[in-house]
Amino acid sequence: MVELRQLRYFVTVAEELHFGRAAARLHMTQPPLSQAIAALEDLLGAPLFARNRRSVALAPAGAALLPEARRLLAEAAGLPDLARRAAGGEAGRLSLAFITSADYSILPPLLRRYSERYPAVHLTLQEATSDVQVEELLRGGRIDAGFLIPPLPDKALVELDYMKALDEPLILCAPGGLALPRDGGPVRLQDLPRLPLIIFPREVSPALHDAILSCFRAAGITPAIGQQAIQMQTIVSLVSAGMGMALVPQSVCNLMRPGVEYRALADPTPMVETGIAWRRDNASPVLQGFLELLRNT
Repeated sequence: MVELRQLRYFVTVAEELHFGRAAARLHMTQPPLSQAIAALEDLLGAPLFARNRRSVALAPAGAALLPEARRLLAEAAGLPDLARRAAGGEAGRLSLAFITSADYSILPPLLRRYSERYPAVHLTLQEATSDVQVEELLRGGRIDAGFLIPPLPDKALVELDYMKALDEPLILCAPGGLALPRDGGPVRLQDLPRLPLIIFPREVSPALHDAILSCFRAAGITPAIGQQAIQMQTIVSLVSAGMGMALVPQSVCNLMRPGVEYRALADPTPMVETGIAWRRDNASPVLQGFLELLRNT
């Protein structure tokens, strides 16, 4: 195996093209330097220098090796700084999962601020429902943290930590052409046509599913559930196709689709919470830096 010390000797001789001057630069005597170069040549199986009594020149193998040797030495010189930045959360990798509504609310500005503060951290993102995120975190798999809708299931409470990030009301997502007040103001559920309800399956997001149905119960309405979908984009697309109406977190109104109207509700509306969950035993400085930024947002 080639050692960095050998590469440093080689580069110095290649720059000086004189073993005596190179040895002086390296604060060593010439014989051990010559022996080290000969050992490197034996290891690589090719002469690096063409030598005679009057001159030293790079052999073809040496000319090819020189830029790579310089690159490796430069990278090695940067390792202590990289290690310090990684220990301080300034470099490394961070993998985040998120529900759709976070992508239309808290996530974009947060990622922008984080990338500006920690440009050397490589971010990977994946969209996933809350239940999938919890399973990934419990397995200690591909994600460091996830933006989801609480509560966490009981089985997760021992291993996962959670922090609230956002509260927002539910709003109406209705197909275009519905008889809604022209002033763009809030609407009452009692005043809406009895369209089928498009909703998340309860097993995917129990809190959101129950919050939506509680709005209808409070209004004295038992909605007919027409379609169930696990992605906000799909729900909004189904509304756009005239398949029914939906109640969605307020931030989803940033998801524009032709033939869709968003309206606030005049009815009392429960707040939908979004937060971030992560493994309690994840001591990654990169993750801790991200959480600290979120706490101060």
